[in-house]
Amino acid sequence: MTEARLRPVDLARGQGLSTQAVRNYEHAGILPPAARTATGYRVYTPLHARALRTFAALAPGHGHQVATAIMRAVNEDAVEQALALIDESHLQLRSDRRTLTAVEQALRDLTAAGPVSPRSADTFVGPLARQLGIRPATLRKWERAGLVRPRRDPATGYRVYTSADVRDARLAHQLRRGGYLLEQIAPLLDQVRAAGGVAPLEAMLHDWRARLARRGRAMLAGAAELDVYLRERAGQPDLRPA
Repeated sequence: MTEARLRPVDLARGQGLSTQAVRNYEHAGILPPAARTATGYRVYTPLHARALRTFAALAPGHGHQVATAIMRAVNEDAVEQALALIDESHLQLRSDRRTLTAVEQALRDLTAAGPVSPRSADTFVGPLARQLGIRPATLRKWERAGLVRPRRDPATGYRVYTSADVRDARLAHQLRRGGYLLEQIAPLLDQVRAAGGVAPLEAMLHDWRARLARRGRAMLAGAAELDVYLRERAGQPDLRPA
């Protein structure tokens, strides 16, 4: 029985893409190589359509770049490599969940500690950078963005970070690890300073938690589609319930 033939436009319509995008996906390795007619036209099959659906399912959970690498590995019969990439994505999601938990704990600690003394536990840029595991240049960049506001020692001109600055730097560090941009963090910290507490961050934390949940669900959906694609490539039956 001859396998059904599909044109680039057939694949494109199925995913709301342009025919050029389909050709780009083939060039990137997201689709297996297409056969050519005697006149040079690409000929796709239902397996190519399945590959495109699989990529579309993987991308929301893993991101475009990783999803591309997964599909390329599968299409090159490097399935172990594809699975390792998926493992790395899951590890990153777990790390992001732990970061969120750390931010929430930091905010709880901040609330429990109450107001901070503006001059207690002063420190300098080097020691604070070591505490956070970042470069001093990063702290200076955060200062320019308004995330931290150290005072200057009048005698030496050195930056001096109070306990309030250390608190802000720690919160900024955790939020950066969570994927937030400097321009997103600065107004949040302004709200914390103005309100004298962390209530303004509750909506942000709720949104962060929801985004992680969506990523987790998207990874599950992508895994299901990838399993079907792997079976079809191997000529095995689809074992999903009807």
